[in-house]
Amino acid sequence: MSDGVQAVVFDLDGVLVDSEGIWDEVRRGLAAEHDRAWPDDATDRMMGMSTQEWSTYLVDTVGVPGPAPDVAQTVIARMADRYREHLPLLPGAVEAVRRLAQRWPLGLASSSPRRLIDAVLAAANLTDNFRVTMSTEQVEEGKPSPLVYLAVARHLDVAPETVVAIEDSSNGLRSASGAGMHLIAVPRPAFPPAPDALSLADAVLEHLDDVTVDLVASLALGA
Repeated sequence: MSDGVQAVVFDLDGVLVDSEGIWDEVRRGLAAEHDRAWPDDATDRMMGMSTQEWSTYLVDTVGVPGPAPDVAQTVIARMADRYREHLPLLPGAVEAVRRLAQRWPLGLASSSPRRLIDAVLAAANLTDNFRVTMSTEQVEEGKPSPLVYLAVARHLDVAPETVVAIEDSSNGLRSASGAGMHLIAVPRPAFPPAPDALSLADAVLEHLDDVTVDLVASLALGA
């Protein structure tokens, strides 16, 4: 390698697919079906949580009735239905993945359950571009814990400090930064990250088209 970058790790929701709003609609809809009020901070709190964490939050904090695993399966099934109707790939997502995959091994660190990760990548014809994909279901804590990013780096057999992560949300940015990775933020305007989280990024971009090989390679060089 002519630079210090050894791998690139993408987030999924909000980076490759415009799904944060769909997650919010599905969870809010479930709460509304049971006449439960939606806490003001619920949407932000659940971004990055693992399946176990957000389903427990829906039950314990929002008040959705039923065991958390059953609530989780209801939400995930509705998300899968929405994806079958329309896969909301973000502009430039497929091109960014394929562009960087030509240079580096790719990983994916997502808060989505495995079922949805696999469905999105298969529908977008991107499965073979990723060497490692992991859900926060596979580690002990979801984002902002760095565990999922550290696990992806371990499976890629690279040191975290040689990885560039691409994230959008506050908890995602904190997770990748906590793992010691270089960080590109591509925030979604509808769900802007907190200023302190955004300040962790080495580069803040508006579009995936701006995630170029030269930019990624430059991050470790400038460290």
